[in-house]
Amino acid sequence: MQIDGRCHCGAISFTAELDPAEVRACHCTDCQVLSGAPFRAVATVPIEKFSLAGQPKTYVKVAQSGNRRAQVFCADCGTSLYSCAAENPTAVVVRLGCVTQRAQLKPVVQYWHRSAMPWLDELGAIPAVAQSLTAPIPETADGARLSYDPTTPTRRG
Repeated sequence: MQIDGRCHCGAISFTAELDPAEVRACHCTDCQVLSGAPFRAVATVPIEKFSLAGQPKTYVKVAQSGNRRAQVFCADCGTSLYSCAAENPTAVVVRLGCVTQRAQLKPVVQYWHRSAMPWLDELGAIPAVAQSLTAPIPETADGARLSYDPTTPTRRG
């Protein structure tokens, strides 16, 4: 599948050809910290099927395996773009959040599930707001506003 993506500010863009069977969700604590989210959706792309325009910044971390991994991001806006081996990469692991076609790329497997947030399975039952954080707090059928206090799932009337 042909994909394209860019950072938030548009300074860096890329195209790639990926196999949708390579899409996965990673729950490792490094992905949680580096993405600022409870998990990260990614896809591995052979390096010869990946093309980059722009000058990203690289941060090299040591993985739990001991391997040095380059974390590549936009120095201007901070968008995480991909990771790869720090030396002589043969593939890149594209961060799907910056891919235009991300809605079509459903993970086929979840890695590091032992680190997954325990509340993820309940996410579908949590009230959803269609747009921004400034939208009104959802109400129940009887008109009571739902509380977002994570320690007490109560309703405000």
